[in-house]
Amino acid sequence: MKDITLSQSVRQNLLSLQRTADLMGRTQNRLATGLKVNSALDNPNSFFTSQGLNSRATDLGSLLDSMGQGVQTLKAADTGITNIVNLVEAAKAKANQANQTNKIEDRRVFANEYNSLLQQIEDLARDAGYNGKNLLAGPGNDLAVVFNEDSTSKLIIEAIDLTDTTTFLGLSDLTTGTSSTGTVTEANLIAGREAGDTLTLTIGSETYTIEYEATTTAADIINALDAIPDVTASSDGTTVTITTAGGNFTLDDTNTTSDMATVTGTGYVQGSFDTESLVNAVLNDITESLNLLRDQASTFGTNLTVVENRTNFTKQMISTLATGADMLTLADTNEEGANLLALQTRQQLSSTALSMASQADQNVLRLFQ
Repeated sequence: MKDITLSQSVRQNLLSLQRTADLMGRTQNRLATGLKVNSALDNPNSFFTSQGLNSRATDLGSLLDSMGQGVQTLKAADTGITNIVNLVEAAKAKANQANQTNKIEDRRVFANEYNSLLQQIEDLARDAGYNGKNLLAGPGNDLAVVFNEDSTSKLIIEAIDLTDTTTFLGLSDLTTGTSSTGTVTEANLIAGREAGDTLTLTIGSETYTIEYEATTTAADIINALDAIPDVTASSDGTTVTITTAGGNFTLDDTNTTSDMATVTGTGYVQGSFDTESLVNAVLNDITESLNLLRDQASTFGTNLTVVENRTNFTKQMISTLATGADMLTLADTNEEGANLLALQTRQQLSSTALSMASQADQNVLRLFQ
């Protein structure tokens, strides 16, 4: 105040106390916040540099979540494709089993089981998605994993379509096949029998001969037909039903003196496993599809390695950025603690000096008493 006059010594000690109080306030604030730079007023360069480093660390941190989801999506696809390989190998085993039997009916059973395995492959592929993305479900499921804050570094992982085995794998459902069927009454079956006669059963290019003597019975003919590979014959007591798995058939006698009406079978459809050559063609397709699957599994594995490595790199980069920002703004608590102790001592000394300077003024006052 202008109306109050302080001596030079008192004013100097007062200013010293004020500076010490300011320094103590700043030191106590640093100890309380742990920061030596709390705002741009403390150190503009360090404050804004630290903000920039922290902002980039935050941006990269937000990308870590998407990278982690990308890793899980790839793992789901890898698990799916591994199990699909197992199913394709099981389908190959069915084809090999078909090749090891000469019975067409058995081959058709294996063809049905093969088709069931293809359906399981498609179902598994549909179930291999993660969080709305399925790398085994084809178009619309490509995965983009971004690695930096401006999206200039990224990895595009293309989806493949295993929900339809005819596309990527090139494996189609097999035609199971249908046998040829014909009927004849028992009476007509033996109507043409006579001494020296024979029955001829023709299936495609194969021909079989059956004894057809005057004493031959319907049961004899049925038993003879049943003994032929891939042929079945049965009777309900009136009508005989003949079924051949190898093709449409005709049954007729060779001696036309007493002629039997020709029996013709219809309805034959060749199955995809009916012949060895057809089975081998399917086996070749399966081998190619297995190679494709293994190559794709390797591609997914490589992509997974890339994303995991970039995830680890990003974590390390975030740590580096945060450490750099902290170096610019964090206070050294040991140093600040020592500063506070020194300032407390200085404050005590300044208070003592101020008291002594005041006593000098008081001595002047005593001269007038």
